[in-house]
Amino acid sequence: MAGHSKFANIQHRKGAQDKKRASMFTKIAREIQAAVKLGGADPSSNPRLFRAMAAGRAVNMPKDNIQRAVDRGSGAGAEQLDEIRYEGFGPGGVGVIVECLTDNKNRTAGEVRAAFTRSGGNLGESNSVSFAWKKVGEIRFPLAAGGEDAMLEAAIEAGCDDCTVEGEQHVIVCEMAALGNAAQELAKKFGDPASAKFVWRTDIAIPVEGETAQALMKLIDQLDDLDDVQDVYSNEDISDEELAKLSA
Repeated sequence: MAGHSKFANIQHRKGAQDKKRASMFTKIAREIQAAVKLGGADPSSNPRLFRAMAAGRAVNMPKDNIQRAVDRGSGAGAEQLDEIRYEGFGPGGVGVIVECLTDNKNRTAGEVRAAFTRSGGNLGESNSVSFAWKKVGEIRFPLAAGGEDAMLEAAIEAGCDDCTVEGEQHVIVCEMAALGNAAQELAKKFGDPASAKFVWRTDIAIPVEGETAQALMKLIDQLDDLDDVQDVYSNEDISDEELAKLSA
């Protein structure tokens, strides 16, 4: 249960600016709809819905918005949302995995390809990036939810594999099959998590700096701004000093 991961996924950027709040709500609503359509409207028996609703509450998504998404997912006329994963390489050869929920595959493919092209990157074949990554369960809590020792102990009891601190969050990692139960057990002690989901992780880090790092961050932001994109993962290794420059 030791170690520190440099690879926080892109989710922390979504809440950084108020102007992205509406986009974030749209993404969560789509995830709720997809979860309901696949597993029903009862979060106690639908782990994916439980996680999606918890994510909405964690970012203060209005209850009415959450309920409307549930209703749309369970209605007879619910839109068909397809799950698609794109893989490619950004500036500096950084691997990028893009997960989408879309009602129009052609539109999404065009938008994702255009973002890569504008940044100087390129889309790859299926598994061209993910073959060196692993999909795991990840649960995030704000630091204020509990102390490191208490979080670590609870994570072990819930059957998780790793518990670290990244920035302002506790990050708990577990096997995919353990995510639903672990998230619910930890929620009983610490409240709703900031997120509880399947994520891609890798031990391979690609160092980038200067203009390359700037172009990469632009690509990630462009992808994250697309309504059809749910999550973006990348394996860049950027120093704290470089990050300070980029955020200045």
